[in-house]
Amino acid sequence: MAEVHYMSQEGLDKLKKDLAEALAQRPVISAAIAEAREKGDLSENAEYESAREAQGLLELKIAKIQNTIANAKVIDESQLNTDKVRMLTTVKVKNLTADAEMVFTIVGENEADFSQGRLAATTPIARALMGHAKGETVEAKVPSGVLKFKILDISL
Repeated sequence: MAEVHYMSQEGLDKLKKDLAEALAQRPVISAAIAEAREKGDLSENAEYESAREAQGLLELKIAKIQNTIANAKVIDESQLNTDKVRMLTTVKVKNLTADAEMVFTIVGENEADFSQGRLAATTPIARALMGHAKGETVEAKVPSGVLKFKILDISL
């Protein structure tokens, strides 16, 4: 069974754009292969090998994006509530271990960007926060040890 990829509509739209850009690269790489092929002996043609490798990587990328889109489940943000931490909710926490406040939006892996405060739901911190309510304290087991967080607020 295929793995479901939860995401926002914005995330799905970005994936579709990425797919269109990757598909647009196919003719460019095909032309590079044809040009390299014209140069003669393929057994010692580095340009040909390089173009074929680029083609393989592009096809892998296209297949991965297509699979993700095919198994995408868009979460309707209007149907979410903020009684507990869920996908696409924004959670303000106090890291009790480091005595610092942080704000995360829980997203699917394809939309994760820690520098933007977008935390993948599969990370240890997000998994620890999911399903908990405002005021609760949770522990997240991370590679460096255990972090304690107090949930200060949950919003959309």
